[in-house]
This record gives sequence, structure tokens and C-alpha cells, in this order.
Amino acid sequence: MGRAFVYVILGGGVAAGYAALEFTKRGVAPGELCIISQEPVAPYERPALSKGYLLPESAARLPSFHTCVGANEERLTPKWYKEHVKSSYLSIIPFLNLIIHFLKWHNFLGIELVLGTRVKSADVRRQTLLTAAGETISYKILIVATGARALKLEEFGVSGSDAENVCYLRDLADANRIADVMQSSVGGNAVVIGGGYIGMECAASLVINKINVTMVFPEAHCMARLFTPKIASYYEDYYTSKGVKFIKGTVLSSFDIDSSGKLLILGMEVDCPADMVVVGIGIRPNTSLFEGQLTLEKGGIKVNGRLQSSNSSIYAVGDVAAFPLKIFGEIRRLEHVDSARKSARHAVSAIMEPDKTGEFNYLPFFYSRIFALSWQFYGDNAGEVVHYGDFSGNTFGAYWVSKGHLVGSFLEGGTKEEYEAIAKATSLKPAIEDLAELERQGLGFALAVSREAVQSPPPAVVNQSSGLVLERALYPWHATAGVILAASVAAFAYWYGRRRRRW
Repeated sequence: MGRAFVYVILGGGVAAGYAALEFTKRGVAPGELCIISQEPVAPYERPALSKGYLLPESAARLPSFHTCVGANEERLTPKWYKEHVKSSYLSIIPFLNLIIHFLKWHNFLGIELVLGTRVKSADVRRQTLLTAAGETISYKILIVATGARALKLEEFGVSGSDAENVCYLRDLADANRIADVMQSSVGGNAVVIGGGYIGMECAASLVINKINVTMVFPEAHCMARLFTPKIASYYEDYYTSKGVKFIKGTVLSSFDIDSSGKLLILGMEVDCPADMVVVGIGIRPNTSLFEGQLTLEKGGIKVNGRLQSSNSSIYAVGDVAAFPLKIFGEIRRLEHVDSARKSARHAVSAIMEPDKTGEFNYLPFFYSRIFALSWQFYGDNAGEVVHYGDFSGNTFGAYWVSKGHLVGSFLEGGTKEEYEAIAKATSLKPAIEDLAELERQGLGFALAVSREAVQSPPPAVVNQSSGLVLERALYPWHATAGVILAASVAAFAYWYGRRRRRW
């Protein structure tokens, strides 16, 4: 048994939801698109899991953070996938509504969600996917949006890491587990292993839930892949003021259970008992289905500027895609929600309108919101760093200068205009001759560059066919068009139903 679709999105994370929305905007035909996800729920905004989902009061819950609310777009609930397809040409015939509703009810229209389903193998040559249940799903175009999995402690030889209260955070099930364990740990102790995104954001959530937190990581300071020691010191001091303890430069060796039944974390300067442990030590892209079939690079699937892999029928987006970063002239793989959203949209554009779609031109963007703090970073943290602002206050930042040009910008506590300014300045890569002068100007440099940038107005696009349609009176041919469309839809429903039964 099997099913066939024109377009299949493999993976149900952030990228899948944004790709689905883009498909509908660009006129995907009824019944052509399918999303296969191992999770039992429709795509959602994953950043919510380490932020609003773990709050003790008014916690975020589905359906409030289904994609694509993270970009102020429509909320794509399961009902949306079933009912939403771009078919505006039908809506001009009022009496076809009954037929349309009939087809939606029987899944002849809309986007098919295949949830709670694991794909165990992919055959690139035959353009088929085989599910764990033994079903074959074939495609003409495949978008790989499989994302990444959380690295486990046992992969680093840490014994006892399968203990009941050792938690990870990558999907909704993980978030539910952490939320449950937190409820029984209020007033107790938690150890957060890892000083990156997950570690920092989960530590903040634990503190807000009135749990004592100790952070443990092997690096010299938190967020070592992005922060300078000076920037990291600011956040560590802030966390310390909230009661968080840091054990840095340390790799734990094992877990044990003490006499009181608590987890005992060994291999550190002081053995640390804990009611719960949250692990955030990185992720690994899910590429195993395509190893030996597609070209891999930087740990992900190598794609061109159109997000197209070494096989022309397969595209890759989000965490799993290693793509040409035009601004820096090299292949990179980025692990952030913004990259997932934008690469997904670009891939669909390249698929649906290849003649109108250029190469993916992306400015790396990272952000976080923790406690009352909020920062944004654009570009690359390479070269010489110039700090600016008041590190004893609420607003400060840094620039990175490489080969005489601005390549990266960081800002804590900025306004919307200020964040937009550092993004614009970084994208322009202005020449920097005097680092001392750059430090003196501080945020004012980015604001000046942004305001002085020449903005070319986009060319006006006139949809002449739409204009012609709007100028004509539709009434004289309503009846004829209605009969033709009704017959066509009925024929399609009959054909599609027989076709589905035959597979």
C-alpha cells in the first residue's frame, strides 16, 4: 500500500509549517502537499518550549504557538491544514461551496498531515519514503526538514544518565516531562548541564519556578560559541544575582543515587545532589536517511543557493541544511529558528517559481530572551571585537571587525529601531578604519549607517491579468463557468478517490 504526492515535506518542525504556508500562498493545488512528522502534533514554534512553555503561570500551550505565529502570520492549526488551500477562483461561484466542503471533509482538498509517523528509509533514486508501519509514500519534490536531535550524555560515556529525572529539551514531549518534574521539584535543586541556548533559557525558567539552580559546563564562560568573556560576564553576574551557581570548566563523569534518593552528580569539584537535571549539550542534524545518497557537508545536507541538494528533486532547509552564505562566501549550517523559517520559504519559492527566485541571501541572526533581558546578534563573531555601551546598565553591545569590515553586531536591551540598525549595518559590511573611533561612536555608528543607507524603492509590479479580470463584468458567464467548474471538481473527486484506493 502507498500514497503519492507532488510535494512532500519530511519533518514536522518550524520549517515545515513555514514551508506549508508558503506553498499555499504560491498556489499549491488541492491534494498535492503532504507533511510527514514523527511528532503527534502539527508543526509549532519550537522556541516556545524553552520560554513560555515552562512558566509557572499562564504557560504557553498549543494551539497558541502553532506556526506561523512566530512571524506574525496565520496560526496553522490542524484544521487549517485540512481546509486551507489557495482556490480563490472557486469562491466566485457561491453555489460551489457545498462541493468544496464535501471535498475538504473527504481530504480531497487541503494539506495532508501524516503525524506520529517515523520514516525508516528513503530511496532517493525511486523517490520514495518507507514508514515504520510499512507504507510507501512517493514524491516528485521532497523538502527535507528533519531538523536535529539532542545530544545525549551517554554518547560521551557518562554512566547513569538514563536516570528518571534527567531531562532533555527538543520537542513537546520533552517539555511536558520537564514541566512535570519541575512541579515536584519546587524548592529543591536542579543542575543544568550546558551553558548554551538551552542551558541558559532553561536555567531562567527553573529559577522562575522557585527551584535552586547550578549550571555546569566545560567552557570558561557561558554561551562560549557566541559571547565574548566580557559579554558572558554580564549575564553570569545577572544569573548569580538570581541565585544561580556556576561550575565552569568541568566535565561530569557519572550519576549516582544518594541515601535520600536524590541524583548525585559526580566528577566535579564538589559532588552535587539534585532533584532534577536538564541537559543541553548541543544537537546533531538528522541526516541518517540520506547518508550515501546525498552530498553531506558541515554535518548537514549540502545545498546550493536555491536550497537544492545534489539530487535535483530534493531540497533541504533549517538545521539540516548546509548552504552557501553569500555575505561571507562560504558554506555554513545554522541552528536557529530564523534560518529555518526563511530557508523554508525560499525553498518553496525556488520550487514553485524558479524563474523568479534568486539565490538565498541570508544574514545570520540569533536572539534570546531570559528574565528581563533580551539580546540580538547579526552576522559573524569573527575578527577583532569592539565593546560599547554601559555594561553596568541595561544597554550595551559589541561589533566584530574582520579584514577591515564590520561583520558582526550584538546588542542587549535595544529598541526595535536599534536592532534594525545593527542588522542593516552588518548586512552592508562597511569599512572600519579606526577601532577606537568605532568604540567611541558605539551604537550611534550603526544608527548612522542605517539612516544613511540608500534605499532603492522596489520596482512596481502590475498584475495585468488580475486587472483585466477585475475590469470585466463576471455575471454574464457565471452560469457557464459554474457548470464547467462543478463538473471538473466532481470529476477530480471521482478520479482522486479511485486513485487513492488503488495505491
